[in-house]
Amino acid sequence: MSEKSINGTVRNLLFLTVAMFGFGYALVPLYNVFCEVTGLNGKTGQISVENAAKTETDKNRTVSVDFDTNIRDMPWEFKAIEHKVVVHPGELGEATFIVHNTSDREIIGRAIPSVAPTVASVYFNKTECFCFTEQVLAAGETREMKVRFVIDTKIPDRFSTLTLSYTFFAIPGQEGIAKKQEDELKTRI
Repeated sequence: MSEKSINGTVRNLLFLTVAMFGFGYALVPLYNVFCEVTGLNGKTGQISVENAAKTETDKNRTVSVDFDTNIRDMPWEFKAIEHKVVVHPGELGEATFIVHNTSDREIIGRAIPSVAPTVASVYFNKTECFCFTEQVLAAGETREMKVRFVIDTKIPDRFSTLTLSYTFFAIPGQEGIAKKQEDELKTRI
């Protein structure tokens, strides 16, 4: 092989490597947009309280929303106070959940939501949710958390029951972070 041919091959391989890295880097945002548009993976929408208040309520229909709670590899207890609510599309709905850290240390967790059937998730919009932020619970702490939501009035009639499911995961390596930050703040004052 000639040196020119080898240089061309190296240049092509470098370009291919950079293109593959760029594609891999872009996959997450592209996947999130795809899920938001199609409702794939049960991702829900988000709506402001102001826009939710402007929504017309369809009093001729009701949708039952069942709540499913799960914990993944962490010492917390997590449950919905009510396992089901019935709302009219366009009406602001609310559910309260209780979470309890059964361990002897602070743990930071994050709730990942999903809606079933997944194709109906594009009609489920939250105005407030504990899943928007990481939750820091001290050892033995119990907390009430709310989710407020609106079901879009454009939801097809075939969807009379939805399931909103949450799974809490521990944020690895984050134990005691809030306590350390609080202690640092106290030493600065």
